Amino acid sequence: MIFKRIFDVVLALILVPLVCIITLLVSIVILISDRGPVFYNAKRLGRYGIPFTMYKFRTMIVNAPDIRLPDGSTFNSQDDPRITKVGKFLRNSSIDEFPQIFNVLKGDMSFIGPRPDPLDWLERYTTAERVFLSVRPGITGYNQAYFRNCADGKTKILNDIYYANNISFSLDFKILIRTIKTIVLRENIYVDEDRKKE
Repeated sequence: MIFKRIFDVVLALILVPLVCIITLLVSIVILISDRGPVFYNAKRLGRYGIPFTMYKFRTMIVNAPDIRLPDGSTFNSQDDPRITKVGKFLRNSSIDEFPQIFNVLKGDMSFIGPRPDPLDWLERYTTAERVFLSVRPGITGYNQAYFRNCADGKTKILNDIYYANNISFSLDFKILIRTIKTIVLRENIYVDEDRKKE
């Protein structure tokens, strides 16, 4: 775990200049397109269930309503009217997640780990399921690498438990490679429409 943290900090420091340049460009585009805030700061469950503020580029209209699926996961559709034109590109390319590099530097997150859930999810977990809260949440993780946005809430938790119980450098490497492939091929960007009706 110490090596993982050292790796996170070193890689984050290397990427900071690039992220700053991207942030400048994205900020200009967002401000020109709808003049709203550049960032979306979301309260999320961190390691040991401690809340933290997760940074993202804003991809939705200002004051967009929070829409959830029956399993409690966030609704995400290609035709979602809440998503801005710029936001659609940022999501498809996963550029909206880039500001989380600063969460990594702060120690709130890791590059690889379970994606952090909204605060109200804490009460959904059983005692056994909370094992995955023992590791830092990640910018990407097992679910994002293999399912991206298409895993339902229960599957997501089971995969996060698997990761926490099997955490290793080799598993992190596989997740990283698979994440790159998923982004490049634009796989599973949006939630299956059938889950909206469940």
